[in-house]
Amino acid sequence: MSEEFYRMKRLPPYVIAEVNGMRAAARAAGEDIIDLGMGNPDLPPPAHVIEKLCEVASKPDAHGYSQSKGIPGLRRAQANYYGRRFGVDLDPETEVVVTMGSKEGLASLATAITAPGDVVLAPNPSYPIHTFGFIIAGATIRAVPTTPDDHYFESLERAMNFTVPRPSILVVNYPSNPTAEAVDLAFYERLVAWAKENKVWIISDLAYSELYYDGNPTPSILQVKGAKDVAIEFTSLSKTYSMAGWRIGFAVGNKHLIAAMTRVKSYLDYGAFTPVQAAACAALNGPQDIVEKNRQLYHKRRDVMVESFGRAGWDIPSPPASMFAWAPLPPALAHLGSLEFSKQLLSHAKVAVAPGVGYGENGEGYVRIAMVENEQRLRQAARNVRKYLQSMGVNTPSANAG
Repeated sequence: MSEEFYRMKRLPPYVIAEVNGMRAAARAAGEDIIDLGMGNPDLPPPAHVIEKLCEVASKPDAHGYSQSKGIPGLRRAQANYYGRRFGVDLDPETEVVVTMGSKEGLASLATAITAPGDVVLAPNPSYPIHTFGFIIAGATIRAVPTTPDDHYFESLERAMNFTVPRPSILVVNYPSNPTAEAVDLAFYERLVAWAKENKVWIISDLAYSELYYDGNPTPSILQVKGAKDVAIEFTSLSKTYSMAGWRIGFAVGNKHLIAAMTRVKSYLDYGAFTPVQAAACAALNGPQDIVEKNRQLYHKRRDVMVESFGRAGWDIPSPPASMFAWAPLPPALAHLGSLEFSKQLLSHAKVAVAPGVGYGENGEGYVRIAMVENEQRLRQAARNVRKYLQSMGVNTPSANAG
């Protein structure tokens, strides 16, 4: 009975969990760890959203099973959001389904539309569910790059020409987790045309739709004419409204994919708690000033982090979107690799980051830094990093970091 289960054999140890374990042990020992590892928002949801949760939860009839596909009012609220934000018309009945966060939604969709042996194109590096949701469902992954340039499309062509069976699904995630790269509408137009020509479904993860900077709003693939013929898109309230633990997201788009996913979900769950869904309606339908406020706050954090870490001797490219920076290891320490560097940063600088290799082999040489601490803590992290780099013999700028 000691033989390992089939699906467990296909799941490697979660690399990021190793650093998380070290962080937890350090905190348990009383150490002050500046946690830039997990993308866990440190801000509260809007007050009116919490009030709606409490109001509905106080009703005696609000505690039964909910609707797996989402209550009608919430599906309408999401359709209205797409109309306001992207100019996209959605039918709340057939083109919208509520998910328990985009992670659950992606896993349910993978279960619904893939069979053992199917080939799925997914970015490397990528957020783990973009690959392992399909691996758990029995599919095979072929990696494509994340950088949205001509090389990206050349990789897609090679994959179609030299993979048996031909890939049937492509996963895209912009703004990217972990790389923070973003795309314009012209990229999606080219992608939709390619998908139609090659008979490939596109799954777009748009979890960071509202965390864009420098006045460049993130587009939706569904803005492309005819995109609904081939595409489904996931969004989430986690980052937009600081509701990560509430586990509310959406899938919208192609009716065929939405129907398949809805059917599988009906066997797996009864939907999110009704008061949570009602509060999600309040988030989408209510005042939207929180969205701009959060965007400005992360924008300022980004600038503080890039500037203070740069003065500490670690140059970090400024991310155009998302709540993450994708940082190459300091050249003098690149030989350590991302996992060992992350461990040393935790042990010696008391700063937690996520090793890039945890997002795929092409993430080696990088770490992901989440902007989930306030500006004062980010500057403190930079001072700690500076001392660590100096202790490793790395030349750092003469000015005080932070």
